Amino acid sequence: MISAPPLLLVLGPEGHGVTRYGDDVARAVGILRPAARTVRVADVAAGDRALAGLDAGARVHLHATDRLFGSTPEDAADVVERWAERVRLTLTLHDVPQPSDGTMFERRRAAYARMVAAASRVAVNSRHEQLLMDEFLPGVARAEAIALGARTGIPPSRPGEATRDLRVLIAGFVYPGKGHRPAVVAAARAADELRRRGEVVGDVAVRAIGAPSRGHEEDVVRLRADAAELGVAFEVTGFLGDDAFAAELLAPGIPLAAHEHVSASRSMLDWVEAGRRPLVVDSRYAAEMDALRPGTLARYAPDELAARLVDAWLDPTSTWLAPGASLAPTLDDVAASYLAWWVA
Repeated sequence: MISAPPLLLVLGPEGHGVTRYGDDVARAVGILRPAARTVRVADVAAGDRALAGLDAGARVHLHATDRLFGSTPEDAADVVERWAERVRLTLTLHDVPQPSDGTMFERRRAAYARMVAAASRVAVNSRHEQLLMDEFLPGVARAEAIALGARTGIPPSRPGEATRDLRVLIAGFVYPGKGHRPAVVAAARAADELRRRGEVVGDVAVRAIGAPSRGHEEDVVRLRADAAELGVAFEVTGFLGDDAFAAELLAPGIPLAAHEHVSASRSMLDWVEAGRRPLVVDSRYAAEMDALRPGTLARYAPDELAARLVDAWLDPTSTWLAPGASLAPTLDDVAASYLAWWVA
């Protein structure tokens, strides 16, 4: 007899990245196991009500980051501990603490240690995050690493469109450390180099495909002013619906994933699912993804960005995936991995 999967609890507002990914995995699990149950709740209070209706000790799985539970890391740990007293809770933890969290690092590290201790078992979304747990949460049970799954196995392909403009495209929310400022500086330098070579370069812009994270609206104002001094337009689309977001990913320009301290990135997958081959700042996680999905990204060292923008502007086809590129593991693969892990 095949063991039934746990109830899949999807927590958070509809547009949150962790919430959306948890829902993607739940839908994929439901395709493989039609009897699987999914409960979607917008907030902790709704989660409390949903769990209150379950038998004590019922199996529940949740994709979580501390920011989904409340305003502080301690809020998250309190909720997870409370829920784990009621049900047998397994977690997929996102945004694993690391020193780049700055003043919040110690508080987040303590909260995540409490969540891991309360949960029955824990998974993360990359080998890199697994190593972060080993490094900064010593003594807790080791997390399972299950890579983020792509929504499609083979993305669409299309030729790169030539444009005289130098446009750098960054998907996702705007906040410090996401790479917008280095992109502005590199775009200005790349345009200067191209013009020095005699190339005719049109407008120079860095376009943020998304909205500022809460509390970072002033960062956009400062970035826009600093960019203007360098002859670069800094554009922000604001929040976009799915269709508009997808259209932006296909627009002429150079896709860039320049997050300086990423631990697992849905933004990289957004690009490759659209058939784009983004420039990705090198890191342990980028190297892991390069090995996992060969040929789907172009890694660069931080001091190489301007030169790589020059190359991409001269050869826009390099910013698109080769026909037939595989994006495995897909969500179907990930669902199968979770089903195996839950019964192991």
